[in-house]
Amino acid sequence: MPESGHTWRMLFKGKATEAAHVRQWTRGRLDHCDAQQIANELFVAILGSLIGRHPDVIEMTISTAENRARISATGFLPLPVLQTHGPGTLIISKLSHSSGVSPDGHGLWAQLHPEVTT
Repeated sequence: MPESGHTWRMLFKGKATEAAHVRQWTRGRLDHCDAQQIANELFVAILGSLIGRHPDVIEMTISTAENRARISATGFLPLPVLQTHGPGTLIISKLSHSSGVSPDGHGLWAQLHPEVTT
């Protein structure tokens, strides 16, 4: 994980082709084996939040504090239940230490375990 106390924010277009850019952006900021997959799942969950009407932009945020990192994805409309309890959130919950829905219901977040090396 990078040094403590950093926050990075980036706006991505609400298009499926941006998922690769989200993974690349995450890779450049977090050296954690699951970070790219978690960021991708968060992005896709927000992207799929409204059938037929994708959000114009999705804000991705990475924050670090001590040995923890949190990745979040936020749209600008409330998420339907499927996006907050669907298949993507199951993947996120298995790969992260903890995860949830933002207080305003517009986003999802995941906190990463510190990686253990042996």
